Amino acid sequence: MEVAFAMELLMQRCFTNILCADVDRTAAFYEELLGLHRHYDSDWFVILSHHDLPRFEIGLLQRDHAIVPQAVKAPPAGVMVTFVVAHCDAVHDAARALGAEVLEPPTDMPYGQRRMLLRDPEGTVLDISAPIAAMR
Repeated sequence: MEVAFAMELLMQRCFTNILCADVDRTAAFYEELLGLHRHYDSDWFVILSHHDLPRFEIGLLQRDHAIVPQAVKAPPAGVMVTFVVAHCDAVHDAARALGAEVLEPPTDMPYGQRRMLLRDPEGTVLDISAPIAAMR
């Protein structure tokens, strides 16, 4: 119990950074697709958040910036970032309007969500899901 309490005091925040060749272009993509806004903005690092979810943050970090270790500069692989939204089909329409690569169109899944998969401008796979039924 004491360890859990100590960790609670240490944890300030947690967010994922997506490495980008073009931070501004990728930020604009997420702003248009999901209604995110720039909480912090520099020429090499952007933090996006959402007005309705103040604790949600996602970082976009310039892939070739000096602080990025050489060992992790390769394009993403083996990762899916999931965004749970109210309407998967509306995000699908926005993705198509943005010219995003849709890997799987909206499909009803057996676990009670409607899901689509697409790539952001940097190649990161996004899982866009919306609840459609109570989990069984």
